[in-house]
Amino acid sequence: MILDGTNGAFLPTWTTATRPGTPSNGEIGYNSTTGLIDQYVGSAWTSMPATNVAATWSAVQTFTNPTVTNYTESVVAIGTVTTTNTIALTSGTVQTATLTASTACTFTMPTATAGKSFILLLKQAASTGNGTATFTGVKWGTAGAPTITATAGKMDILSFVSDGTNWYGNITQGYTP
Repeated sequence: MILDGTNGAFLPTWTTATRPGTPSNGEIGYNSTTGLIDQYVGSAWTSMPATNVAATWSAVQTFTNPTVTNYTESVVAIGTVTTTNTIALTSGTVQTATLTASTACTFTMPTATAGKSFILLLKQAASTGNGTATFTGVKWGTAGAPTITATAGKMDILSFVSDGTNWYGNITQGYTP
């Protein structure tokens, strides 16, 4: 691919007869025979319209019943939190935070979006503990909002899922990281 600061990106060009014979998954190029963009997926070449490719690629894709094997989620280290923290999911859906000793932290939840979920690994300071946490706008089960494990060096795992209107929370407690 050739990048041109003025005109954009240029794909390799070939004909149906001259496209690469031993391609790699994800390889793309412009097929001048068909006027389409060729892409190699799995073990075969497929084609897509060359017109409005940017709009096609930028559209939100919906997958039905995909199988994802051996994936890793991005982990975001929030760091030590004090009295307030706003959770942002733009960098990842596994978040880690450490409470400040004997300080109450209020976590502000991200906008409730249907199907969105994330995990918070919430740790106590290694030598002091006693930090507490509350979460704005979270609905908890019948036991109500949890009391965070206060023991120094311990960790609670909080999971959250949204239905588009509310965040629902769950907690497992007392881990030694």
